[in-house]
Amino acid sequence: MICKISCILFNTKLFVVAFSAIHFFTSRPSCKVFFAADPIKIVRAQRQYMFDEKGDQYLDCINNVAHVGHCHPEVVKAAQKQMELLNTNSRFLHDNIVEYAKRLSATLPDRLAVCYFTNSGSEANDLALRLARQFRGHQDVITLDHAYHGHLSSLIEISPYKFQKGKDVKKEFVHVAPAPDTYRGKYREDHEDPASAYADEVKKIIDEAHNSGRKIAAFIAESMQSCGGQIIPPAGYFQKVAEYVHGAGGVFIADEVQVGFGRVGKHFWSFQMFGEDFVPDIVTMGKPMGNGHPMACVVTTEEIAEAFSASGMEYFNTYGGNPVSSAVGLAVLDVIKNEDLQGNATRVGNYLTELLNKQKTKHTLIGDIRGVGLFIGIDLVKDHQQRTPATAEAQHVIYKMKEKRVLLSADGPHRNVLKIKPPMCFTEEDAEFMVEQLDGILTDLEKAIGAETESVISKNTPCRTKMPKEAQSELLRDRSLDPRENPSRKRNGLCTDSLLSKRFRT
Repeated sequence: MICKISCILFNTKLFVVAFSAIHFFTSRPSCKVFFAADPIKIVRAQRQYMFDEKGDQYLDCINNVAHVGHCHPEVVKAAQKQMELLNTNSRFLHDNIVEYAKRLSATLPDRLAVCYFTNSGSEANDLALRLARQFRGHQDVITLDHAYHGHLSSLIEISPYKFQKGKDVKKEFVHVAPAPDTYRGKYREDHEDPASAYADEVKKIIDEAHNSGRKIAAFIAESMQSCGGQIIPPAGYFQKVAEYVHGAGGVFIADEVQVGFGRVGKHFWSFQMFGEDFVPDIVTMGKPMGNGHPMACVVTTEEIAEAFSASGMEYFNTYGGNPVSSAVGLAVLDVIKNEDLQGNATRVGNYLTELLNKQKTKHTLIGDIRGVGLFIGIDLVKDHQQRTPATAEAQHVIYKMKEKRVLLSADGPHRNVLKIKPPMCFTEEDAEFMVEQLDGILTDLEKAIGAETESVISKNTPCRTKMPKEAQSELLRDRSLDPRENPSRKRNGLCTDSLLSKRFRT
């Protein structure tokens, strides 16, 4: 009887804990979850599929962390085998970390030969800043607008994606260059040389900093900007920026935390697609490195590493590169090679892009399709000429896709870019299913917008399209965090009502 009562009490506590956790994450605006207005509880996953507590299957189109597939048996086996044998402080000698460093270095240009292991991309980028600043004693950092490089204080300072939404002001040692966006940015696809034009913006920043007596330590950028809206820099941009930054005595940091390990298909690292004549001074990596296991790294040159060592401040990381993490990392590298996941990223990515471009000719809401391999963005617009971001429509789409058991998210400065970065085992059949669902949702949405536009014109009201209920609550939640937002009822020309949600209610 005592045992039974204990079990009942235990189960009740579990229920209360689970309910409290859901309430905690959905009621506190600083704790962000996917689909915050209607979150899903995921209890297991396999390859490119996730399953909720009801057993419903979802196609995962956004999880670049589970790089080779959720719970890949070879990765799980490697972790389990090493955990049964040893896991300890990284300051002991162990073969795994040495073997992993060799394998990792072999994927990079020769001059990138020194590895510092950490546990997260944020740790890696923080260490990269330390390396850059120690190299020549400079302090200032150039970052791109809308960039995000991690959650540590040192990284929030150089992440406009974050500090522009909060109460923090830009620090004097931080300089923000325009994102090299040729679709929505300052210099677009019709510019004769957008790469040079955007690079010259960096040169202006350097000159202004020098005129103020400041010195540039580093330029940092994702090789392809993710949170900024799936931005692919124009060819030649990074080479020119590197030239200017090196001339100022700084170093170039390539953030590959989200886009590395073969996601672009043809190349193992995204920076490599810009040409052999471009090699960063420091490369950071994380997320996909351990397929969900906390593992990250900074790789740099011997010259920069020696300058860091000469500072007298020793570097160690208790868990970075520990035996289990290294075993997991080695297994991930094996799976990428053995299952030809780079080749799959090219084949499936090209096929998916082809399918999406066909949808672009069909749907007025699709303004741009951009990407490489399995890193693709769908830029939704309300007007092709003005390229007005379709923010509320994007929120509506991701919630309706969730109802169709497809997981997508929206990002970019206007949260209107549907981002696709699935596990690398994503198939052509998955691509077809995803696009089929998207087609149906966009078709219904565009019909609703057309009908409502006619109604709005006849009623002479300023609101052209009504915001779906779930999107409304999410956008209002975000607005409460952004002091720059106008607290009026409008956002991007849309009313905060739920007409579309009522129209599509299931």
